[in-house]
Amino acid sequence: MKLPNTYSKTITQDPTQPAAQAMLHAIGLTREDLEKPLIGIASTGYEGNPCNMHLNDLALLAKQGVNDSGMVGLIFNTIGVSDGISMGTPGMRFSLPSRDLIADSMETVVQAMSYDGLVTVVGCDKNMPGALMAMIRLNRPSILIYGGTIDSGCHNGKKLDVVSAFEAWGSKVAGSITENEFQQIVQKACPGAGACGGMYTANTMASAIEALGMSLPYNSSNPARSDLKTQESIQAGEAMQTLIEKDIKPLDIITRKSLENAIRLVTILGGSTNAVLHFLAIARAAEIDFTLSDFQRISDTTPFLADLKPSGRFLMEDLHEVGGIPGVLRYLLTKGLIHGDCLTVTGKTLAENLIDVEGLKEGQEVIRPVENPIKSSGHIRILTGNLSPTGAVAKITGKEGLKFSGPARVFDSEFDANDGIVRGEVQKGEVVVIRYEGPQGGPGMPEMLKPTAAIMGAGLGKEVALITDGRFSGGTHGFVVGHVTPEAQVGGPIALVKDGDIISIDAETNTLQLDISEEEMKSRKAAWRQPELKTSRGALYKYAKTVSSASTGCVTDEI
Repeated sequence: MKLPNTYSKTITQDPTQPAAQAMLHAIGLTREDLEKPLIGIASTGYEGNPCNMHLNDLALLAKQGVNDSGMVGLIFNTIGVSDGISMGTPGMRFSLPSRDLIADSMETVVQAMSYDGLVTVVGCDKNMPGALMAMIRLNRPSILIYGGTIDSGCHNGKKLDVVSAFEAWGSKVAGSITENEFQQIVQKACPGAGACGGMYTANTMASAIEALGMSLPYNSSNPARSDLKTQESIQAGEAMQTLIEKDIKPLDIITRKSLENAIRLVTILGGSTNAVLHFLAIARAAEIDFTLSDFQRISDTTPFLADLKPSGRFLMEDLHEVGGIPGVLRYLLTKGLIHGDCLTVTGKTLAENLIDVEGLKEGQEVIRPVENPIKSSGHIRILTGNLSPTGAVAKITGKEGLKFSGPARVFDSEFDANDGIVRGEVQKGEVVVIRYEGPQGGPGMPEMLKPTAAIMGAGLGKEVALITDGRFSGGTHGFVVGHVTPEAQVGGPIALVKDGDIISIDAETNTLQLDISEEEMKSRKAAWRQPELKTSRGALYKYAKTVSSASTGCVTDEI
């Protein structure tokens, strides 16, 4: 059966395009190949990061599946940024901007080369939303392959992951472990290929995208270094045949209901707050009205069930062993917590995909029953108040408590905060404020894993809170509030906080309040002067000049 080549025929079948056809013959395509659909295979593989180091190999497997199914796979590459490696350095400012660069580059290649469909092979967390945003903009048959989770490390019989290394640094600074112990943990934390092992941003986004319907079942929980991931990569390439034949496009799959499925799963799993930022951008790309209030609505009606790191005991590899994400989705379907009638990249509905899934293993401890949750409502809280008039995002699992009030300890950058923690400036009972780290002020809205990990390692995790107009790694835990908007750089109230001001965080009333009078707030606002951007040229300058607020997803195409 001849598959449609809706877009590629513009260059392969038009007799007025002989140069294009000659160039395609030059790469080895035959006349028969030029009658087949051309499928772009976008890999974010590169050598510098365990999350991405194996992705070019998976792209070759996806190409095999595409070619074996009567199509022509053509691999191209785009960028990636390692959050784990850039964390705590000036390089982290480039992490979130990389999401939109990835989206732009994939959209550019597929449009320019007239590809009929797109397979994306992605690993680290910004790769996934970037790839999905490109798929939505293109709205051509597409499928996403996640590179999979890393195996756990081990030291003295204890499982390790990348966050173990960050928290070990805090423990060393606090004097609770030796330099030798610290080095042992660092060397053993990450044993090979795969994305960070807990329910951090990479595994959060992969799980959510599987629930959304844009990847094959088990895509998010199959480990990176497994035969299952190899087989699945080939199958994803093969699945493009159905998508091309039936003309199933991303906007047939991504709907308000499927977005609700994705966010419901994020809530069940205790996933990263970055999912809020990314799904705001994804919904905007799809032109679906999905706002911060929808995240709060879903969180209010969804229990937190997963005992996964960073706040819990288990890793993604443990969830894989007890049934994986399909097992969780089947359980949620039986409890009426997700919409089973949403279309997926298999050409079937989510419920149809789950019919033959065995479900979660009896006696497993990774996912708690709905009747006995870790927390009866979700961990993601959207906080508003005089300190965050347009919203802030808190990650409250319940283990930290639900309220915190204390005097502010203010830092005008993450680096100042890190130095202050090391010097012992942060005291029990304080609310650490890290500002001028938003999408414009950073620029790039860096993650704050280094200071939060240092606080946890120093034994202050339950004794202090932290708020910022930056964001948090999925590995962060503790009483933390990020995405405070408006950000300090544009004169948001967080820019007006002074040392000693009382700040109150309430995850029951969903408020973030600065205890000063309206008159004092107005006086401070009148005296505030906007600082210059931290950069005046290059990629970060362009980002700072075009990026929207975190409350709308930090998108860069709203000009």
